[in-house]
Amino acid sequence: MHLIRGLTHLKPIEKGCVLSIGNFDGVHIGHRKVIEKLAKKAKAVNLPVVIMLFEPQPLEFFLAENAPSRLMRLREKVIQFQSLPVDKLLIVKFNQQFADYEANDFISDFLVAKLNVKHLVIGDDFHFGKARCGNFAMLKQKGQLFGFEVEDTQSYYVQKDRVSSTLIRDALGLGDLTKAKLMLGQDYSVCGRVAHGDKRGRTIGFPTANIQMFRKNTPIAGVFAVTMTGIDHKEVQGIANVGTRPTVDGGEKVILETHLFDFNQEIYGKYVEVHFKQKIRNEVRFQSFDELKQQIEKDIMIAKQFFAINIRK
Repeated sequence: MHLIRGLTHLKPIEKGCVLSIGNFDGVHIGHRKVIEKLAKKAKAVNLPVVIMLFEPQPLEFFLAENAPSRLMRLREKVIQFQSLPVDKLLIVKFNQQFADYEANDFISDFLVAKLNVKHLVIGDDFHFGKARCGNFAMLKQKGQLFGFEVEDTQSYYVQKDRVSSTLIRDALGLGDLTKAKLMLGQDYSVCGRVAHGDKRGRTIGFPTANIQMFRKNTPIAGVFAVTMTGIDHKEVQGIANVGTRPTVDGGEKVILETHLFDFNQEIYGKYVEVHFKQKIRNEVRFQSFDELKQQIEKDIMIAKQFFAINIRK
């Protein structure tokens, strides 16, 4: 997969391409169905599959801290796309200049002149360009003019629910990891590099691997039974807390702290993935570290019981 960072680095694709545009937050099963459709079409016409996504996501640009929490950071999206039949991943920097780009100019300057799109798969609720003037109907009309086909992504349903990043976000917020997994096609997970913390967990007997979330807000919070991968090709069980550590310092930064069971290995600097299996409880503030320690012991017992029951499923 060829990664292209920004429209300025996009060289004209002379033969053309098949294309889809969106945030692709979570790269859920609906997104994967779109990519499967693109790949099938691309094979039939012998053209590359191109995905265009935005960074930051448009609502993050317009709403800042009030934007919906994102399911994936950019690097996590890139990792997911590397395992899919995508030839070129175009990351467009979403800023005021791009937001002010006229819809007609976006089509002629980029979709036609640069990408030379031959087949476009897009949601029928997709809007683009200055004041969101561009829409599905405009793309269909311009497609007839410039010679490219426009197809609706169509909706994908799981248990009568239309799969969407919003619905997955809602499920995670409610702690319904099972529903989120059905729509994602895999456990919800967070990737990151293990960083040095204040090592407070060691003082109460529960050392943790800390990962900065680097998000404006997070769709998931609380204490969970988890597994971690990225360490010597192993999957290690543990518990994790996602939050601001109110008992310790109550800061503003959201941190993912993972305590791994029966594990004694230095992993600072490792790029790991934490897979969320089951929610245990919400994050709460305790009156003392002794109370926190007692609760962590209970959390570990619950997590181990969960793994004992579900390990062979």
